[in-house]
Amino acid sequence: MTRRLLFIHGAGGGDDDRSLADGLASLLDADLTYPLLPDEDMSPAAWASPIRTHLHRLGPDDVLVAHSFGASVLLQVLAETATSVPVRRATLLAMPNFEPVGWDVPEYAFDGPEPDVELALHHCADDEVVEFGHLTLNAARLPSATVHRHTTGGHQFDGLAQRLATIIG
Repeated sequence: MTRRLLFIHGAGGGDDDRSLADGLASLLDADLTYPLLPDEDMSPAAWASPIRTHLHRLGPDDVLVAHSFGASVLLQVLAETATSVPVRRATLLAMPNFEPVGWDVPEYAFDGPEPDVELALHHCADDEVVEFGHLTLNAARLPSATVHRHTTGGHQFDGLAQRLATIIG
């Protein structure tokens, strides 16, 4: 059976994130699931519902990657579903921190608990959309997560698909 990659794009990233998702799927030899989430409704509920649906179609060896705003919503979904999550790990790319010390948007702020899946946080130092300091904030909030700092790649992780695929495995 072929492994699957569920890639959750960021806000307004349906087109922007597609190249990275396609590259990762190819490098990981995985079938890509890339749901287009609603830009017209950025509420956590509007994004969480389709994420839950796609998440529960995965198996333990499938790959779960989310970018930016999509990563923050995925984190909330993973925390609420706790032990019923079928995957073992999730890779969160350029995830904003919405707590008061970050962007201070209570509607989007993660209020735990830390999910029962292995988390990997990735961020590029030259990200001009989500400041690099958000990685430190998220790492403090998620102490069991593995943290990966990338010098370059920007918000879209340009040129880093191979490196990400190697780390994700």
